[in-house]
Amino acid sequence: MQTSDFYFKLPEDLIAQTPLKDRTSSKLMVLNRANNTIFHKHFCDIIDYLNEGDCLILNDTKVIPARLFGTRQTGGKIEILLLKRLEDNCFEVLVKPGKNAKIGDILTFGNGILSGEVIDIIDDGKRILKFSYNGIWEQILDELGHMPLPPYITEKLEDKNRYQTVYAKNDGSAAAPTAGLHFTQDLLEKIEQKGVKIAYVTLHVGLGTFRPVKVENIAEHKMHSEFYQLDEQNANIINTAKENGKNIISVGTTSTRVLESIADKFGKVKSASGETDIFIAPGYKFKIVDKLITNFHLPESTLIMLVSALYNRDNILEAYKTAVEQEYRFFSFGDAMFIQ
Repeated sequence: MQTSDFYFKLPEDLIAQTPLKDRTSSKLMVLNRANNTIFHKHFCDIIDYLNEGDCLILNDTKVIPARLFGTRQTGGKIEILLLKRLEDNCFEVLVKPGKNAKIGDILTFGNGILSGEVIDIIDDGKRILKFSYNGIWEQILDELGHMPLPPYITEKLEDKNRYQTVYAKNDGSAAAPTAGLHFTQDLLEKIEQKGVKIAYVTLHVGLGTFRPVKVENIAEHKMHSEFYQLDEQNANIINTAKENGKNIISVGTTSTRVLESIADKFGKVKSASGETDIFIAPGYKFKIVDKLITNFHLPESTLIMLVSALYNRDNILEAYKTAVEQEYRFFSFGDAMFIQ
């Protein structure tokens, strides 16, 4: 398939710039695959589509304040985005402007509170930095760092916690698993009271979230690898639900990629961790995920390709056309879709 097969016209003013005050008040488009129908609800209604014994999969990654603004030795301004933590205080980072970061260069942040030496060049914009500092890394990052909002969001975020899920726990993401932003603790408690099981996976979202597809043949697209983890307790919850014939409902494309990566490797869900660069597009056969809660994605993105693999491209594009007509809000702070 071609990248252009996933194009649709998206008015720029439909890309949500700010989150709604109430997380659960966003619109919810329900796609019924059994009869190809569309229903318009609100996210608080999601509980009506979850049944006793079903398993809801949440990605508990936590976004770190990964954007840092600093200076080069020459005094020039520079910006970095932390992508992946390596060993010995080293990080894979995205640098702007990339051409101004050469091996041996020292970048300083916060008037010298933090410094980083460029020790390797990956490509035009990506570098490996080795950081030096006194104190606790997390505290320094919290003091100097900024939330790494996607480039499509131009307005300032007043409350940085609104770019975190309420269940975020494991530090490491450069972007939020945004389908989960619609949940509140109250809604999750009501879902559990209904008898729905909740299982947690971790996938630290990296550069792939921002990276456009630059090839015309989608089979040639390569995803950036991202760290994932699933422990034995949560794997058992998922397997039990699956063995009992219940639905596995993934919240977001990131949770989906964890489950399918593990199943692709082992044939089933089990405790595992590692790096995944799985690219799910039409033609992929899902092994674990039955249903999906997701946001509305950008044209020609890997995310719309993934949802098109679960349903089909024509129906997804028709749903997106309806979303545009009904003025649904798109992307990170936008509305939600449930593919049942």
